[in-house]
Amino acid sequence: MTAFIVQRNGRAATVEELAPLAFAGYAHFTAMQVRDGRIRGLDLHLERLRVASVELFGQALPDDRVRSYLRTALAASPPDVSLTATMYSPAGEFTTTGIDVEPDVLVRTGPAAAGPQGPLALATVEYERVLPAVKHVGEVAKTYFLRNAVGHGLDDAAFVDRKGRLSEASIWNLAFWDGTAVVWPVAAMLGGTTMGVVRRQLDRLGIPQRDREITPADLPTLTGAVVMNSWTPGIAVYRIGSAAVPEAPAFVDLLHKAYHAEPLTAP
Repeated sequence: MTAFIVQRNGRAATVEELAPLAFAGYAHFTAMQVRDGRIRGLDLHLERLRVASVELFGQALPDDRVRSYLRTALAASPPDVSLTATMYSPAGEFTTTGIDVEPDVLVRTGPAAAGPQGPLALATVEYERVLPAVKHVGEVAKTYFLRNAVGHGLDDAAFVDRKGRLSEASIWNLAFWDGTAVVWPVAAMLGGTTMGVVRRQLDRLGIPQRDREITPADLPTLTGAVVMNSWTPGIAVYRIGSAAVPEAPAFVDLLHKAYHAEPLTAP
């Protein structure tokens, strides 16, 4: 995306600071949509950064400091933006040193986004992400499978693990509707912040939710499917692999209602 600002630890990043990162792949990040300077699920984004930093670097920055970097970036940006906050170690990668070095924070803002219109058709590919619970950088497979799917006339790709279970899509979580409840696939995957927002608001709305293993063979028994990420709480999916899925506009509307019930919070 075209950047409005790129800051490292709350100040403008220099070319010298950014150049090594162009060739690095040991980092993690969170992406969010900011509206009027505020964010839905800010607590979930901070938790994601904290947990992943401990996993990758052995330590995490205090939430208050991360929030200060977000505030500084947003103060220099338009009120409605996409924001990505990336954590990386200044010690670099391919080294065992640096466990006592605090991670740096790179914040980038750019134009606000809402995702594609849909409905979408997804290819199915057998793939499992390394460290699936971490939103880490350098994942060539996601773009590779996306481009391969588009080259075959589809819109994107959904992943099937070695047990035959649907997990997630390239940059999306999956959610399904069985006619009475929202169904979340059970497999090793990244738990999205939008997914977290939707889940807790569905609870508050009293909407039933179920967690279950879903295979491609189960798709004909379901009555709706969507993908969701930081862009949107739901884009209809009408085909996954060879299985057609009803578009279920009421299901999509329900997810959007739940998402917009989440208050916007200023960092």
